[in-house]
Amino acid sequence: MPPSQFRPAVAARAGRCRWPRLGLGTAFLAAHILIAFALPPIVFAHESNPNPPAAPSTEESAFLQENDAAMTRMMNDMAVKPTGDIDRDFVAMMSPHHQGAIDMAVIELRYGKNEQLRRIAQEIIVDQMQEIAAMKLAIGEPAADTTPAPTQPQSVPIATVHHHPVMQMDMSTGMKK
Repeated sequence: MPPSQFRPAVAARAGRCRWPRLGLGTAFLAAHILIAFALPPIVFAHESNPNPPAAPSTEESAFLQENDAAMTRMMNDMAVKPTGDIDRDFVAMMSPHHQGAIDMAVIELRYGKNEQLRRIAQEIIVDQMQEIAAMKLAIGEPAADTTPAPTQPQSVPIATVHHHPVMQMDMSTGMKK
């Protein structure tokens, strides 16, 4: 059908199609149906949980407290004053960001039980330390000290910890990529 005949044909068909006129009763029925289906999800979404979570354990509380401190430290350290040197500013902001990931991974090693997540946390520590060192070297700064991060809770004073030289391993050669 040519386009010039299309519009008149559609208009003629529309004239023959008779839709019933909706009355006020039909509109109220439709509104009630709409409300009946929309209201329950809204009401139930705001219903309180009948089984609130139990109070965190001592270990969970320590984990949350250390994680919160690590996040706060990271956010504070990332708020650097711009120097005008984009590369230095980038490193100044990214180093605390990476250090925050290291700190969080150390906390996972202290408290986490999932062996797969613990391995990932170990990889995060190594990778992020390498990236911090690479960024600092790229702008001519010396790489930071790479002493291993403590993975045990800080409850035991360091002076009372006994070191066994026989049991220490040098893993630095196996951790480089």
